[in-house]
Amino acid sequence: MNLSFRELAQLYQNTLLQDVIPFWQQHAVDETYGGYFSCLDQDGVVYDTDKFVWLQNRQLWTFSLLYNQVEPRSDWLAVAKAGAEFLAHHGRDPDGNWYFALTRDGQPLVQPYSVFSDCFAAMAFSQYARASGESWAKDIAQQAYETVLRRQDNPKGKYSKAYPGTRPMKSLAGPMILANLSLEMDWLLERDRLNTILDQTVQTVMTDFRDPATGLMYENVAPDGSHIDSFDGRLLNPGHGIEAMWFIMDIAQRRQQEPLIYQAVDTMLAILDFAWDREFGGLYYFLDAQGHPPDKLEWDQKLWWVHLETLVALTMGYRLTGRQLCWDWYQKVHDYTWSHFADSGREWFGYLNRRGEVLLPLKGGKWKGCFHVPRAMYLCWREFERMG
Repeated sequence: MNLSFRELAQLYQNTLLQDVIPFWQQHAVDETYGGYFSCLDQDGVVYDTDKFVWLQNRQLWTFSLLYNQVEPRSDWLAVAKAGAEFLAHHGRDPDGNWYFALTRDGQPLVQPYSVFSDCFAAMAFSQYARASGESWAKDIAQQAYETVLRRQDNPKGKYSKAYPGTRPMKSLAGPMILANLSLEMDWLLERDRLNTILDQTVQTVMTDFRDPATGLMYENVAPDGSHIDSFDGRLLNPGHGIEAMWFIMDIAQRRQQEPLIYQAVDTMLAILDFAWDREFGGLYYFLDAQGHPPDKLEWDQKLWWVHLETLVALTMGYRLTGRQLCWDWYQKVHDYTWSHFADSGREWFGYLNRRGEVLLPLKGGKWKGCFHVPRAMYLCWREFERMG
């Protein structure tokens, strides 16, 4: 890579606005029932019509963000409206919990076992309320956020498969997403409440899940933050750890907490050093902290979101600290990511095998939608724009 900051900003901007967003805008909107198709092949052809609620909300968030932050284009607002109205009518059970999956026409398909559906509903309707000015959207955002807070200590509730009390654990996914979600909701929250929630989430992420000896982020820990010697207790998810660190950096820069910025950057660099595949390049999907065989059979795959969140974290880390190691890593991850996942003129590939070959040619599916690629393109564009 031999591009200036200005050229990098242009690269991310052009890819977002000329390749990625047109792909989703052209192929994903369900003109018959509303909402979005997420299961799209390489050419944008729909291969499954089930609607996964967290991905529906993620696309709603993306197009609302574009309208709010890039340009108030009526066609972007129309795409957002197609998702918002569909989800408002079909997305929740009678108690206000967000389903995991729906049929194409909006019938409940999978129970609301995942609090991430509620997380992304809060994010999405917060952005849409800003874009549309609709008070009902603001109400939905606030209701979903309260659900997240209520369920944070027991995210799956009655749908959990774990036997209660035998090996209690808490997961990094909850507090890390709450950190980012709370920043998304800041305009709807009282200042004191927002600060209390941010204090708690930062403390939990950086004290309970970060191992001070190695600087690594554990995916699951005991309720007191101690390690558990089991598959789940030794599990590392490098992408989650690195993504969490740019959430922490974002909070720290807003609050002018420079030591926290440097701690987050140190943690990100420790994860990168541990998780980089020195034979084939790229970041592993899952690892065991003690080097034992992981129980995740897909552990050595290379995933799009892991690398894109890493680019965001490295770009932000370099801008905030100027550390050469951040820039050296950025160039390495940039070269791997852009040469393996990008697909000119379209949405990016998502799944590679360890050698870096395309494993699944899909552009969207049950777990990949209109979110990580456009969000990373937008954030890196803005970061390099500020540096250029």
